[in-house]
Amino acid sequence: MEGRTSNFSAGATAASAGALKLKLRVAARSILLGWATLLPVSYLLERPLLNWIAPFLANAWIPTAQLALDCCIFTATGWVIGYFNRAHALFAVLVFAATLTLWDFTPILEINVPWLLRLIADSFRDSRFLGSLATTAATHAFLFGCLVAGAMLARPTQKPMSIFRDDQSTSAS
Repeated sequence: MEGRTSNFSAGATAASAGALKLKLRVAARSILLGWATLLPVSYLLERPLLNWIAPFLANAWIPTAQLALDCCIFTATGWVIGYFNRAHALFAVLVFAATLTLWDFTPILEINVPWLLRLIADSFRDSRFLGSLATTAATHAFLFGCLVAGAMLARPTQKPMSIFRDDQSTSAS
């Protein structure tokens, strides 16, 4: 009896080690792909496009245009991460999103989680920070939502269910 349990635990340990290696590989790939997509696209596409359309916009609309372009870039980055990690798209994009929370990316992107955390602490001390907190939290939720939505869009589509079997639908014609 003990021989069976030790074989079972050895098999379970090997399976969990294999799953851990897979998760580490997916995490490393998602981080590398995410940064390799996000930074060049934001520098090479967003900045020139924003500089090109800025003269046509009123000054009040430039932050809105920048947020819209950031949303497009985050969706595209999420799609790339999800496309190359189709079986684990959500896990992969969440790992990449975790790397975005560590630093201030304000000159490049509108992601600044350390500032959001400071705003939360400041809003507990003084209520005049609540408006800025609401705006910043909504912006971050919107951008992270675009990142996750992009990854979900990259998943393979499933064949729609039918009330007919395949052989019945062809024989009726």
